[in-house]
Amino acid sequence: LRTYAGRVREMLEAFAARSDGKLILQVIDPLPFSEEEDRASGFGLRPINAGNSADPIYLGVAGTNSVGDDDIIPFLDPAKEAFLEYDLAKLVYTLANPKKPVIGLLSELPLTAEFNPMARQASQPWVIAEQMRQLFDVRTLDPGLEEIADDIKVLMIVHPKDLSDATLYAIDQFVLRGGRALFFVDPYSEVDRGDPADPSGGRRASNLNRLTGAWGIHMDEAHVVADDRYAMTVGLGADSRPVRHLGVLGIEPADMSPDDIITGSLNLMTFAFPGHITRDQDAPATMQPLVESSELAGLIPVDRLAIMSDPEMLRADFKPTGERYVLAARISGKVPSAFPEGLPAPPGSPPAVPATHLAAATEPVNVVLVADTDLLADQLWVQSQDFFGQRVHTAFANNGDFVINALDNLLGSGDLISIRSRATFQRPFTRVQDLRREAEARFRSAEQRLQTELQETEAKLSELQASRADQGAQILSPEQAAEIERFQARRLQLRKELRQVQRGLDRDIERLGSVLKILNITVVPLFVTAAGLLLVMLRRRAQRRAQDAAGHQR
Repeated sequence: LRTYAGRVREMLEAFAARSDGKLILQVIDPLPFSEEEDRASGFGLRPINAGNSADPIYLGVAGTNSVGDDDIIPFLDPAKEAFLEYDLAKLVYTLANPKKPVIGLLSELPLTAEFNPMARQASQPWVIAEQMRQLFDVRTLDPGLEEIADDIKVLMIVHPKDLSDATLYAIDQFVLRGGRALFFVDPYSEVDRGDPADPSGGRRASNLNRLTGAWGIHMDEAHVVADDRYAMTVGLGADSRPVRHLGVLGIEPADMSPDDIITGSLNLMTFAFPGHITRDQDAPATMQPLVESSELAGLIPVDRLAIMSDPEMLRADFKPTGERYVLAARISGKVPSAFPEGLPAPPGSPPAVPATHLAAATEPVNVVLVADTDLLADQLWVQSQDFFGQRVHTAFANNGDFVINALDNLLGSGDLISIRSRATFQRPFTRVQDLRREAEARFRSAEQRLQTELQETEAKLSELQASRADQGAQILSPEQAAEIERFQARRLQLRKELRQVQRGLDRDIERLGSVLKILNITVVPLFVTAAGLLLVMLRRRAQRRAQDAAGHQR
């Protein structure tokens, strides 16, 4: 901790040296019961107790600006050393720009509280919208807008469907002028229920390919990504046991960018039927993946989801392609306009070219594109419950952190956005996950075989009983009675075997964990000990041989 504190101090001194006197650094040691400790506590700095030491340890940063605003980092965690430069630079930037930034929100999904005519009351806003409003000035925009106000710093667009050319042109010019943007699009949105008056459920897809296609960036509208490595276990009802769903993914740090501030500190992101993002080989834009699938992923056509909603049906037809698909990415570069000739005009009229029209960006654009909208929905990342009339939220995934990190990062200066992690990260141990997947595949095969045989047995039994009813026979022949009795016994046996297979899956996975524990606790130390003894024996033998050789020479 002392070494890390030294690095923090050196970096702050470097900031102050390059600020031309605008940044004044004070280093204080808040001894117990001192005025300095009261001052640190007043700022909100958080002490920790190290070991058996009775004295608390402070390692935080508090900053103030000339108009009385303050901001703090309560404690500088050494585990986040990779992002130390970003955290310190962000604190300085926030104090230099104290006004609450404006986020323009254009959404086809009900993120904010809306009046429900059926319940005759306002619906609850999504948790992500509540979190955004705590940090930013969130301004809801009309999906039919034709211009974007200059005070909007970041444009957040969620599930855009059927936007007019005028609206798309306004978005295009906003980005080219240097406005930052966070786009959420989706080939198949689970939370979009479509038009209630439409029996088919309406279209659930959205995209901005009309804009991003000009940059060489596309979202595949025809497929969703399924992943056997990151498939999450979901419940299908009270009468069904939980199953792994190939379309509901829990992406872990191994497939998130460790060097980007948006994803570098996340542990889990959840997606439902996400799309994937591609870049043309000659694209003017650059694409840096933020979140990807594993190599055990594959594509499922969107038009088959309606008839393949059962997770078992998805698994039966699924074949991994061996490719990793980009689910979220950072887009940058000097890109051209999707409307090079200006604002589209009505048929028969020439395009209107405003005086402020930009045919291409003069500076690199900053856009984050995500091929899923379901990750914003409460049910995919947070649990909520009432506590004495108040809603209390407990996050089980980092979807909210991803959104806040993205907005926070896009709001910064170009230099702040460009800061990356300065440390290397290791991939997590995946052997247990591989063994679990192999064991599950083995038992799933046996389960499917038994299910098929059980269905055939029940069909034959139903056929025999139906044949008896058709013939009007009240008394069975000995052969018929024996046949029915045999099938009934076989059905009971198959059901018993099926239950044993289902219990065997859990036992096998637990056994794998026990074996690994034994290997780590017992076998590995024994191996190291044996290797050490063998090395000692070999050295002694070599010494004796050397002594014998010396004796013969004499």
